[in-house]
Amino acid sequence: MDRENCRNREELMNQLMAYKFAINDMSLFLNTHPDDERALKYHNEYVCEFNKIKEEYERNYGPITFETEMDSWQWVSDRWPWEVEV
Repeated sequence: MDRENCRNREELMNQLMAYKFAINDMSLFLNTHPDDERALKYHNEYVCEFNKIKEEYERNYGPITFETEMDSWQWVSDRWPWEVEV
């Protein structure tokens, strides 16, 4: 994998982790503030962006969760998402 492709892969993964954190944070907030419409709006926006980035990542680099439909079982054919080329 070339350096630019690796950098893009890492950037997408970092974005996924950031949105996942924000989604979890908003979920915790909504547990105690269920009627906060602005918080719910942010939560839904974060979920939407997370799904877009996840789709792009999986289209280019393969599945990152078991909940992704696959044509073949690809988990052992490539490096894991958290493995970084040095």
